[in-house]
Amino acid sequence: MARPVGLSPPPLDAARFLAAADLQDWIRQWLSWLAHERRASPHTVSAYASDLAAFLAFLAEHRGGAAALADLEALTPGDFRAFLAARATARLARSSSARALSVLRGFFRFLDRRGALKNAALAALRTPKLPKSLPRALSIEEAQDTLDEASAIAARAWEGKRNLAILMLLYGGGLRIGEALGLARRAAPAKPGAIAITGKGGKTRLVPILPVVVEAIRDYLAACPHELTPEGPLFVGLRGKPLGARQVQGQMAKLRARLGLDVHATPHALRHSFATHLLEGGADLRAIQELLGHASLSTTQRYTAVDAARLAAIYEKAHPRAKG
Repeated sequence: MARPVGLSPPPLDAARFLAAADLQDWIRQWLSWLAHERRASPHTVSAYASDLAAFLAFLAEHRGGAAALADLEALTPGDFRAFLAARATARLARSSSARALSVLRGFFRFLDRRGALKNAALAALRTPKLPKSLPRALSIEEAQDTLDEASAIAARAWEGKRNLAILMLLYGGGLRIGEALGLARRAAPAKPGAIAITGKGGKTRLVPILPVVVEAIRDYLAACPHELTPEGPLFVGLRGKPLGARQVQGQMAKLRARLGLDVHATPHALRHSFATHLLEGGADLRAIQELLGHASLSTTQRYTAVDAARLAAIYEKAHPRAKG
């Protein structure tokens, strides 16, 4: 049997995984590979580890003991179907089960390519079908109201300016929340132009920055009471530590309550709104793909469905023959 080789493994909480020692070694190696070679975020690594731990916990109950490598190699399609059935009985979302199945496929593929085991059972299993969901965008008026009120709900003036600068980057530049919070102080644009954003998979793209966004960032920097080092984070919290996504999400929750917005009005909805409003304004789909950092045009094409749905709603409401 091959042994794990390569990168130094990270510490592993063995109690988290109901697995024999040989399998624990490979789990450690897999998590290290995800973090260092695949450059997955800590959040992603943690989520993948949770999905694998849930599967191993199911196996321990299903088969009557902690699994070893040989047990994984002996699994049948029926074992995996039983896992999915158990999740369905627990009323877990199909999207969650689809992700868990994807994680398992990735883990088994990792083991197969390193000669640890071979098991084709997963190939015979279909991923649970998911309803196609459309991005939920704010209207132009809702997006504007959100930006107008972003500073008003903060406890301190400088925090309000910070919140506005972040939301400006999401709606004015189409950044993901993690991309905005991952900016270093040295990356703050001093004038309108373009900045380099490192997105998913470590891919870099150039994002144009509007004058109004530059102004919002400049106002925040002028008001921020903390000394920001060039290599340190651009956006910090009350004590000068890196700002977390949950804090931004909390501010959006306050804005939803203040403005009476839908529950789907999240920081990520501002990125959706950026793309949707560009498309409504006649922007080229390929250009939007580049701005968003989508690897596939099919991902960006979801926004055409959003635009079509909005046009249909307008037609239904306004056309004199729509009710006939």
